[in-house]
Amino acid sequence: MAKVRVPKAVLDGLEAVRQSGLTNMLDRPAVARLAGEFGFERAARWVESHRKEYAEAIFRGFETTGDE
Repeated sequence: MAKVRVPKAVLDGLEAVRQSGLTNMLDRPAVARLAGEFGFERAARWVESHRKEYAEAIFRGFETTGDE
């Protein structure tokens, strides 16, 4: 299966949350909250507005579209 493509700014925010170790990445609301707290507003909004894609990407992986 193909990875889910997201803008670089979203991937950067998700990676910051993952590296923090403060939540399980399956906890979508916590991921969105932490992304916002870390200053990655675009990532927080993407997680909230792309719930299905986020869930799929947890298992298939993320890759950047290269877009900011």
